Amino acid sequence: MTGNKAFEAAGREAFWSILEQMTERCEIVIDRPKGSRHPVWKDLVYPLDYGYLAGTASMDGEGIDVWVGTAREKRLRGVICTADALKRDSEIKLLFACTDEELEQICRFTNARDGLKGILVLREPDAAASAC
Repeated sequence: MTGNKAFEAAGREAFWSILEQMTERCEIVIDRPKGSRHPVWKDLVYPLDYGYLAGTASMDGEGIDVWVGTAREKRLRGVICTADALKRDSEIKLLFACTDEELEQICRFTNARDGLKGILVLREPDAAASAC
C-alpha cells in the first residue's frame, strides 16, 4: 500500500483497536435485556441484550451503546452509525460478539421506525453479513 491507502488502513486499524480496548477494559452493563420493550416505542422489542460501556461517554452524554450477541468469539464485530431526526443527534452503537444473523436483527430493529436510521460498518468488511 502506498500513500492514502496505507494511511487509511492504519487509521482504520487504530480506530478498531481503540474500540476493542474499551470493550475489554470497561464493564458492559445490560440495561435492556433481550426480549424487553423499548421505553418509548413499546412495540419495539429488543432482539438481543442492549446496554452501554460503563465509564464512557457518547454523543448523548450517556455511556457508549453496545449490542451484545451470542457468538463464541467475544470481540467487537462492527458498529452501527445512527441518525435520529427526533432527537436531532447521531451516534455509534458497538456490536459485540454478534453472529451474522444477529447483525441482521439489529439492522432491522434500528431501522424499524421513521426518523431513526442506521448503517452497518463491519470491522472486517469482507465478512458475510448483509448491510442495513
